[in-house]
Amino acid sequence: MLNWSDLHPVDARPAAAGPAATALLTATLQPGDSVLIAGPHAADLITAVADRVTSVDLLLRSAPDGEEIAELLADTLGQVFCGAIDRFGATELADPYDVIVALDGLDRLVGPDTPKLTWSEALARLQARLAPSGRLLLGAENSFGLERLVQPAITAALPRDQDWSRDVADTAPAGLKPLQAALRDAGMEIAHTYAVYPSLVEAEVALTMVDGLAAVAAARTVAARNAGPVLMDPYRLVLDAAAADLAIELAPAWYFAGAARPQGAGQPLGAGQPLGAGALPEGVVPTGSGVLLEEYLLAALRVDDQAALRRIIPDYVAWLGTHPGGSPDNVILDGTSYRLFGEAQDGDVVTHLKRFARRALESGSRQPWPAGGDVHALTARLASMAGITVPEEVSSPAEVIRPLGSAEQLATVARLADELAHASARAILFEGTVSGIRRSLPYRVGHAVLNPARVIRRRIRRVLRKVRR
Repeated sequence: MLNWSDLHPVDARPAAAGPAATALLTATLQPGDSVLIAGPHAADLITAVADRVTSVDLLLRSAPDGEEIAELLADTLGQVFCGAIDRFGATELADPYDVIVALDGLDRLVGPDTPKLTWSEALARLQARLAPSGRLLLGAENSFGLERLVQPAITAALPRDQDWSRDVADTAPAGLKPLQAALRDAGMEIAHTYAVYPSLVEAEVALTMVDGLAAVAAARTVAARNAGPVLMDPYRLVLDAAAADLAIELAPAWYFAGAARPQGAGQPLGAGQPLGAGALPEGVVPTGSGVLLEEYLLAALRVDDQAALRRIIPDYVAWLGTHPGGSPDNVILDGTSYRLFGEAQDGDVVTHLKRFARRALESGSRQPWPAGGDVHALTARLASMAGITVPEEVSSPAEVIRPLGSAEQLATVARLADELAHASARAILFEGTVSGIRRSLPYRVGHAVLNPARVIRRRIRRVLRKVRR
């Protein structure tokens, strides 16, 4: 493709990139490997591979990208092949590759002039170039991931420049299980499947298990990517999906690490493969047990467990005295001990409690107090449990927090409507009770007796005022 760039797109998605992709390559590649990078990958990924292995070849469909990468790797042993994968024949291959890297997937290995080439056929062409003991690193986007529930695909009806007419069979199978089945049917032995967050082109974390603190790490990346108006709170959506054991199936993308041909029984899956289930990059998920303090407090608020709140908050405040910088959203509660999760945050106790109050209101989480409360009121309630008095803010009006997602906003509106209905019912009941008292005989007798006395008293006061004058 002469007038097209996947590395610097104008109306298309960028190339595969991210710390998780770099970490996967670091865990997989060995110094003596010969590597083929198939498809668009960010320049830093390509240079990371070139600095680590003996030789690296690239297969790109864009001519400008091929020229740019050739200049970048001028001092590196290898070649840059420019064209679609259906034109990448056996004559271009002197020896099979130890590792083939296709973290961007297979969709951008073809061009608009490529004849019908199904996804399975493209995969087979890559497998044919892999050594018998070689390794394959493959990426794939999820056509129905969490992004569909967070942000509407408003441009779906407006095709981009890259969305030229393609056969339905040319795309990857939809869903994790069909995709894994297609890879196994193609003869690929899958060693690990990584859930990639927040996207294939911005892979911040890659997780083999998305639960507990790993779910929190994934939720943070999705929330940072979707900072504007959303359909649902992305942070809470990822945590809820993890609680339902759906965070891997609904991940925005996946990495598959394995071999293109089955190994013999008991034979290891190629040297240098990623060993064991875990998280990439290393250290992105803290070790040890425990739950995020914020999640514990929100769970207590949902079930109106104020005893737990009054027990945990004083302990947390006491811990902050010796470990400043721990807000509930970056503190791990492990029994009766606390530890930081990530970087410390500036602020005192009231600042951290105020941050939690704001996040709780933004999430639309249920609370045992009236809905629509402001941050200051909720902060004061929480601080009072630790014996801290938060001064009234007289200079500024109460800040109204709008929940992040449209779904949370509707839930908050429903709660407000329910509370308003209950308040209206109590007002009607009170008015009926007062009306009944006024119609009762004792009230009317008392009113008849006391009314003349009130008239006499008023007249006496009027006379006394005239006399004083």
